Amino acid sequence: QLQVADSGGGFVQSGGSLRLTCATSGETFHRSTVGWYRQAPGKEREFVATITHAQMTEYADAVKGRFTISRDIGRKTVYLQMNDLKPEDTALYYCAATDKYTYTVKLARLYDYWGQGTQVSVSS
Repeated sequence: QLQVADSGGGFVQSGGSLRLTCATSGETFHRSTVGWYRQAPGKEREFVATITHAQMTEYADAVKGRFTISRDIGRKTVYLQMNDLKPEDTALYYCAATDKYTYTVKLARLYDYWGQGTQVSVSS
């Protein structure tokens, strides 16, 4: 089993950067896939990025080239570095994890463990 806790959100101006952190605990992190999702007011939750235990990654088209997902196996932590932030990146960001799949996972329903969310607000 895994527990996840996301943090690192904040308020930044357009063009700024933030780094989100997904801290996990549990014995299966080493073989887990972790993803980041976001949900803006009035919109559906959308996929942002995912990383496997083998460091394979996938990104949503909207964030490619600006966001980077990475993982620190020793710290059982996954990061989402967000650069060149835009007002349209404003959303509640969630970390999610699954230890059932070893490949990249984009479907939210395949994740079993979710953080509480961390707010990212970008002003123009």
